Amino acid sequence: MINQRLDGRIAVVTGASKGLGKQMAESLAEAGATVALIARSGDLLEGVREGIISRGGKAFTFVADVSDESQVATVAAEVRRQAGVPDILINNAGINIRKPLHEYTLAEWRQVMSTNVDGPFLCTRAFVPGMMEKKFGRIISIASTMGHVSLPQRAAYSASKFAVLGITKTLALELAPYNITANAISPGPFATEIARVVMDDPVQLADFNRRIPLGRWGKLEEIGALAVYLCSEASGFITGTAIVIDGGWTAQ
Repeated sequence: MINQRLDGRIAVVTGASKGLGKQMAESLAEAGATVALIARSGDLLEGVREGIISRGGKAFTFVADVSDESQVATVAAEVRRQAGVPDILINNAGINIRKPLHEYTLAEWRQVMSTNVDGPFLCTRAFVPGMMEKKFGRIISIASTMGHVSLPQRAAYSASKFAVLGITKTLALELAPYNITANAISPGPFATEIARVVMDDPVQLADFNRRIPLGRWGKLEEIGALAVYLCSEASGFITGTAIVIDGGWTAQ
């Protein structure tokens, strides 16, 4: 069996303070990776770090806004200094503003794009050179089912996630000669803060539940297990694609 452990690997996870990012960071640490946790909330990050360390893992925290070019450059240098040259990058940080397209302000539109598209661009640009030096790398960008289909009031979010899929395909082609793979994970409904607006609305919640053939929302540990696999040696022939984990939503 090909090894799915991550011992000796250094992983960067953005948006690691909660939700899917927190779960993926914890799963990577459990698989043996040293994890560099990046988010805007230092207090929440510290809680994630302490949890990982209490279970025998290794983690560092770095406070930064991934949509800010200077902050990304600074944090990339700090990650390299404190943790080492990363082998893995998970572009997870993301936001959603729900409203009809004609009601968006330009500032709101750009806010979604700056986090969801500029963030992966800036972080990938910052960390890829180290992977190229190592001749090994795993890049995972978190897209969404909304990057394959859409719903009303998701114009900016869907546009940003379609962009993530396009970036992923290009990276796969550019970085293949360096033994670096690039893939996306497209989650369906998971119980995270970004989905709170749906979970708290009985009408929206019932509509979402009707759309899931498996009849349930995803479990956070299922995302963690998928991330570990895509970061491991076992996934070495998978690149340039999106793994949809949505209980069958987009199969309809």
